[in-house]
Amino acid sequence: MNKLEKATASGRSDVMRIGYALLFMVGIILYIGTHIEGIDGGFILVVAAVVGGYMAMNIGANDVANNVGPAVGSKALTLTGAIIIAAIFEAAGAIVAGGDVVSTISKGIINPEAIGDADTFIWLMLAALLAGALWLNLATYVGAPVSTTHSIVGGVLGAGIAAGGFGIANWDKMGAIAASWVISPVLGGLIAAGFLYLIKRTITYKQDMRSAAKKMVPVLIMIMAWAFSTYLALKGVKKIIKLDFVSAALIGLAIAIATYFIVKAAVGRSADRLDNDKAGVNKLFTIPLIFAAALLSFAHGANDVANAVGPLAAINDAILNHGVSTKASIPLWVMVIGALGISLGLALFGPKLIKTVGSEITELDQTRAFSIAMAAAITVIIASQLGLPVSSTHIAVGGVFGVGFLREYLKSSHARMMEEIKSHHQGADQEEVEQFLASFENATIEEKGAMLKQLKKKTASAELSKKERKQLKKAYKQELVKRSAVYKIAAAWIITVPASGTLAAILFFVIRGVMV
Repeated sequence: MNKLEKATASGRSDVMRIGYALLFMVGIILYIGTHIEGIDGGFILVVAAVVGGYMAMNIGANDVANNVGPAVGSKALTLTGAIIIAAIFEAAGAIVAGGDVVSTISKGIINPEAIGDADTFIWLMLAALLAGALWLNLATYVGAPVSTTHSIVGGVLGAGIAAGGFGIANWDKMGAIAASWVISPVLGGLIAAGFLYLIKRTITYKQDMRSAAKKMVPVLIMIMAWAFSTYLALKGVKKIIKLDFVSAALIGLAIAIATYFIVKAAVGRSADRLDNDKAGVNKLFTIPLIFAAALLSFAHGANDVANAVGPLAAINDAILNHGVSTKASIPLWVMVIGALGISLGLALFGPKLIKTVGSEITELDQTRAFSIAMAAAITVIIASQLGLPVSSTHIAVGGVFGVGFLREYLKSSHARMMEEIKSHHQGADQEEVEQFLASFENATIEEKGAMLKQLKKKTASAELSKKERKQLKKAYKQELVKRSAVYKIAAAWIITVPASGTLAAILFFVIRGVMV
């Protein structure tokens, strides 16, 4: 009986999650059903609301993992704690700062004037919303974090082409979105790797890590306060108040300076109680990471809830006004469906993607997770000022790749240095070799460089040939980034727009066939 209980436990858990999701959608049907009396096309609105709720749950299951995954992977937050924080701040961001009006044609990728009538527009948006949701569901099932924005963009494009032909599409915009497949992960990866290397050079590579941490951690938290304050001012509350970059940056700078003086003494006291090692330094980044997860979730809720409720708001507007408009107001009930759906999807189905981002690509600690969070905020700020299209999902996952590949490079470089030292000591006494290696390990970066130069001068004859160096590099290359995860995620990113577009085109013809 015990064996049977264990064997069926996973299945019961899956059934319960699906049951709660269905209960949420039944709740939407009951609520909307009582408010559609006298509305022509009320049945379509009920269907659209259910699909919107389904889309919101899939955003919560897939996209939100990028905000909290690194914090969970580094053990700064438990999985339960991360889900609670993300659910609260995602919902708060959606309801408080989600905005009253949304663009009906996301990213301007199709021309609304080319759409013949309100009915065609409604079918188009419904097909796009359902296609985006189904693609996100599939991506979550296989454990691939993909861009919600790209999913809905692909859906609108595919359904738009099905409704109005290839001429309806804005191909310049699509080219910019395709460029973000490369720009987002590369920028995120470089910035995350840069921050991690800065932390290593200024703190963890020092002999007295505690003293170094007392000086640098408040500075790093100050930079984080500036980045997140500016990020929230530009993106998180842009639908409440619009600020230009200079104003947002100045507000962020004022908050950052205040933060520096507040945390400096607290960091000093905490550092005195910690061990003089990497584990001790990592603990200093735990609280900043919790704040980062919360702030990223708030900004994500404010920005990306439109991906779930935008098409639903557009359908609602088209049904009520019997026409196609470029802007649509977002009723409170639409925003609540988006906020609740994202929170519920995260709680029910989010853990799988949180684990993928947090631990299955590469091993994360608090300093690595901090670097990824910094990359997420700074990349969006840089990209928005340069007019570059970026995806928050691609930035966060690119940041994970960046810190993982930097670790690979540093580990293999260290292993090659150790082997070179041994090769230069050929024929020497074993005790002498071990003594040199011990001194080398305890030396600072500058001292290590000087020791290697001095060693090479003394034993020029032992210099390794190019072929030997190549063999050494191959032998000591440690793969700290899971290659299968890299290939799977990259493939999912590339096919997101074509897959959701094709699915949306098929669904559009099905919906039109049923309705006509």
